[in-house]
Amino acid sequence: MSARTLETQVSRLLSSPMAEVRDLGQSCAKLHRAGVERECASRSFVCRQARRRAGRRAAALFTREVRTAPTLVKYAEANSYAMQTQAELTQAAAELLAAEPIAPAPVVDLVERTETLEVELAATMVYSASHHPYRQIRDLVAALPETRVNEIIELGLRHRGRHDEALRAFHAGAALRFDILMDIGGFRDMHRHRRCVQIIQGFTALHGCEIPDSGDLPADVHLLAEAGVLAEFEAALAAAHSASAQLASRDWPAASRAPEAAQSALYLLPLATRIRSLFKMDFAEAQYISELRSGPAGHFSYRRVAWEMFKALERQHPALARHIRVTDFTQPIDLLKR
Repeated sequence: MSARTLETQVSRLLSSPMAEVRDLGQSCAKLHRAGVERECASRSFVCRQARRRAGRRAAALFTREVRTAPTLVKYAEANSYAMQTQAELTQAAAELLAAEPIAPAPVVDLVERTETLEVELAATMVYSASHHPYRQIRDLVAALPETRVNEIIELGLRHRGRHDEALRAFHAGAALRFDILMDIGGFRDMHRHRRCVQIIQGFTALHGCEIPDSGDLPADVHLLAEAGVLAEFEAALAAAHSASAQLASRDWPAASRAPEAAQSALYLLPLATRIRSLFKMDFAEAQYISELRSGPAGHFSYRRVAWEMFKALERQHPALARHIRVTDFTQPIDLLKR
């Protein structure tokens, strides 16, 4: 890992709204400072030995200055640009969407490109600070006056410092945009695909939970019902969401003393809770994800998402989709064939 990459990651940790993550960032910074101090001590020792055992020219060679990470300690700090911008975007999104209930949306929505680049940028920034579907936000932003669209874009750059990269939302222009609503557990695997731009909304209980039914078995099979644990499973989810809501609202005595109760409450959300994310990519990545994640060895949660990505592509780009070697999620897995 390069010093610049390490610096960026430490800065991201220190900028997190979660206290636990910020503590991890502090630990990483301390580890680096300890490494730098140890390196300085080692170089001092080598310098003394070189002067004792070698000539002046050899000593100069062995003890020449090597800059490993000269700026890391100086710049690895919380990113005020990201923190201030996120706060302002959250407020702007709340005002813009105040009268807009969250629209129903499919598991996977391949949002066709009908808007300008400016509208895409503004819509993506609003999306990152809300819980609404991308199509709903895109259509709403597209209907705004041009000056208002530019104001939203300006929010994303107003606090940008000299060394700050622009927000991830500015990685715009990808041909394919998949708005995905799936369980957190399955998303943790989808999140591993890095050859694309991911805009991930915050954790919330607003979208409910994913209840496993048939999985990748025949449609008339209900996994939890046949196992006799469906009611217990649903009760456990409801209890967890209720506890999370209580902690976030400070209804518990202990919550009144927690400075970040709303953030801490998110830890109580089960992995079956749904999360929304926007994946922007080219055709090659869509082909790769559809083929890999629909395979019979995968979990039925993300197998379903990969299959829906393929079906969305098939509807909009049938000539291209026929080249994707997808595994049909609607068909039972033939273990003998495997």
